[in-house]
Amino acid sequence: MTQTLIPPTPSEPKSGSAPKAGQSLMRSSLVYSALTLVSRFMGLARDLVVTARIGASATIAGDAYATALAFPNLFRRIFAEGAFAAAFVPAYSKSLTEDGEEIADRLAADAMASLAAATIVLTIVAQLAMPWLMIAMNPGYVADPVKFKLSVLLTQLAMPYLPCMAITAHLSGVLNARGRFILSAAAPTLLNLMMLVFVLPQHEARAAATWAIYGVVVSGVAQSALLTWGVRKSGAQVHWRLPRLTPEIRKLLVLAVPGAIAASATQINIFISGNLVSSVNGARNWLSVADRLYQLPLGLVGVAIGVALLPRLSRAVHAGDKADAQSAMDEGIVLALAFCLPAAAALVAMPYFLIDGLFTRGLFTAYDSHETAKTLLQYGWGVPAFVLTRILSPAFFARQDTRGPMTFALASVTANVVLGIILFRLVGVQGIAAATSAAAWLNVALMVSALARRKVYRPSLAAWSRIGKIMLATLTIGLVMAAASHWRPMVEAPFEFVQLTIGTTKALGAKELAVLSVVALAGGLYPLALFGFGGLTLAEVKGALKRPAKSEADTAPPIDLD
Repeated sequence: MTQTLIPPTPSEPKSGSAPKAGQSLMRSSLVYSALTLVSRFMGLARDLVVTARIGASATIAGDAYATALAFPNLFRRIFAEGAFAAAFVPAYSKSLTEDGEEIADRLAADAMASLAAATIVLTIVAQLAMPWLMIAMNPGYVADPVKFKLSVLLTQLAMPYLPCMAITAHLSGVLNARGRFILSAAAPTLLNLMMLVFVLPQHEARAAATWAIYGVVVSGVAQSALLTWGVRKSGAQVHWRLPRLTPEIRKLLVLAVPGAIAASATQINIFISGNLVSSVNGARNWLSVADRLYQLPLGLVGVAIGVALLPRLSRAVHAGDKADAQSAMDEGIVLALAFCLPAAAALVAMPYFLIDGLFTRGLFTAYDSHETAKTLLQYGWGVPAFVLTRILSPAFFARQDTRGPMTFALASVTANVVLGIILFRLVGVQGIAAATSAAAWLNVALMVSALARRKVYRPSLAAWSRIGKIMLATLTIGLVMAAASHWRPMVEAPFEFVQLTIGTTKALGAKELAVLSVVALAGGLYPLALFGFGGLTLAEVKGALKRPAKSEADTAPPIDLD
């Protein structure tokens, strides 16, 4: 793929190590996605073990565990990933370009000190106030004192995860702004490894839930240590110091407050959804399991492309290169849809096939799978919107506009609350998921409309053409998966015969093998359909995987693969 180079401006330092060119967005995204894929599959393995150990509707531990993870994760995604990805990365990229590494790294150190201090204070306050917060978060738990007490305890134990991950997310921003994506994508594997190590020996639901939380906190420490090492290895001088409210930090805070809301609309909606269903036993864990599957394309596609897109777009906007900014957004949207639409098709076409095949075991019953599948179906049609939100946000953030997305996010949250209450009363827990998906599409519509109205970005005709071809390829494999789900007994029959004849492991029975085979078949057919309809060309894939030529590497260093 041809890389658009941004020529140095007179104010750029000649010796700076910051990337000065738009690296291949596809290549950066593929590198990030490949490592994220490993982490997500490890996360799936972790969740298979955890759900089997702690259950859902049959125990109180499942809801308590899901609640304990939801609270620190909400603030992690708002204050760490949301706010500082939105405000810090463009500011740091600009400082690298204009002021040089020393001043940029000083900004990064001050920002890290402020973020760490804020999240530590928040953690302590939340731990002390957790009994009262739990009443507000999950009013349905009050009727079950045992579940209420366990949820309070596990959430208090989980809260130290927040400052650890705030530091990790911040240091990831430093690495990403320098064109290094490997460690930030690989770090989450530590979470999955630690939780598996802590949970596997446990066979009682409450003990498994408690030890799972211990694993979460230990992994947070390990991830922050890994990223600290990675930043130092990259050459950045981001040292620990006491918080200082410098003018630069004040400016970051002004940008981060609306950016936190704007970048976290989906997470706020999920949190509100959990609050509404707290009176239904097992519902929080149903939402949590469905969340794991639909978050897979969001993490692999939306986050990966968004992470690669924001630094490139920030440099293009700062350099006044409108052509590269347009190209980056077109490429980001087309790539996002090319990778997320087939995942959305799977969630819509075969939700129960997926959930039953993967999760029905141990204390996670067939009833839990049925209810989770209903929820997953409603999240499925919202997946493209969840991903597009991550792709469209950088168009605002790169221009240091966080107020616009904040307004759209607030509208989305309001719609989610109103629709959630109405649909929950009409159709139950699945109505919560439907409201979340509808609110996400509203957010996308508002962002697209604002970008077009401001004449900042509109998809080109070529991009629209590619999107249409991607949709045709997705429809093709969607029909295949829907047929497999409809005739599921026929799909499973050969594997049942093999199981009866030669036997299989407990982990891979007939239903598990059937799910994996259908997913593998659809995954093999999709590239053929995508190439066949012209949604993607072989030259683009080769260009994405090819390292930059030496002449290009002099001006745009390749992604660090160490």
